[in-house]
Amino acid sequence: MAISPDPSTAPSAGPPPRPVQRGRGPAVVASGLVKSYGEVRALCGVDLEVAHGTVLGLLGPNGAGKTTIIRILTTLLQPDAGSAQVDGLDVVREAAELRQRIGLAGQYAAVDENLTGLENLTMVGRLYGKPRAAAKQRGEELLERFELTDAANRPTKTYSGGMRRRLDLAAALVASPPVLFLDEPTTGLDPRSRLQLWETIEGLVAEGTTVMLTTQYLDEADRLASEIAVIDHGRVIARGTPDELKDRVGGERLEIRLADASQAETARQALASMTDDPPIVEGDLVTVGVRHRGGAIVEAVRRLDRAGVGVEDIELRRPTLDDVFLSLTGHAAEADGAVALEDAA
Repeated sequence: MAISPDPSTAPSAGPPPRPVQRGRGPAVVASGLVKSYGEVRALCGVDLEVAHGTVLGLLGPNGAGKTTIIRILTTLLQPDAGSAQVDGLDVVREAAELRQRIGLAGQYAAVDENLTGLENLTMVGRLYGKPRAAAKQRGEELLERFELTDAANRPTKTYSGGMRRRLDLAAALVASPPVLFLDEPTTGLDPRSRLQLWETIEGLVAEGTTVMLTTQYLDEADRLASEIAVIDHGRVIARGTPDELKDRVGGERLEIRLADASQAETARQALASMTDDPPIVEGDLVTVGVRHRGGAIVEAVRRLDRAGVGVEDIELRRPTLDDVFLSLTGHAAEADGAVALEDAA
């Protein structure tokens, strides 16, 4: 979905966005954002920054406050307290100007099913004040970029889910926005369509676009995000690069599947001096923290062989973002059944 300017204030010919001013502060900055729906507080003083030309992933379950943050930053919702600027413009005081400089692809493709793909994009261009010929030309360019040219003149209701999502993202790019907001853009897509959309987003960032991405999918955040902010119950509970967050869980570890679960205690004792923390035993699985990656598997096999312990499988495993989220929140990152307050509002 494109955030179109107010037609009554839009210029007759949409001017191209000014060049991104790198090195002059972050592309997105939020300070102390608070938002309540009735008696329930959805945001509890959120602070965020996104550098130019990077991707910030907002990671959290449904109801965590991710969509509320996106709606505030895209001028669709006003905060109860706090402030935010996007591309140097205040989201409240300069909302009309800001809408010409951002793009938004929401959780569901916001396209008119009765219009063709080209008609949808041309309409968005006209809403931005572009002359009809220029709006159509821009639409054709985007359809080619998103590999939708063959379907340009088909009604959108005949498109697959992946095609609709690509068309929605194309609509968000009609005005060539320097900052793009993606609110769970791959929800409901099949694996192939998700991969295609990831590659498209990576291409946009390589060209200098700044992206804020909300997602429940940990693999998506790991693949796309330069930095991640973990949101839970309306608060930022951790942030850092994917690698920094994984390191907080405790680094790499060995997972050893024993041939005989009755030897678990013998294995634990044999491996105890390899790690600062005691090995964890769960049935026939023994987990050992690793101080130094080099030679860890060989050393563990050697110790277990000397102790007469049979091994069925051994693997050196790095923490995933699943581990990070579970460690930080005590629950998994998938939707937890919480009511999405933003949608209720």
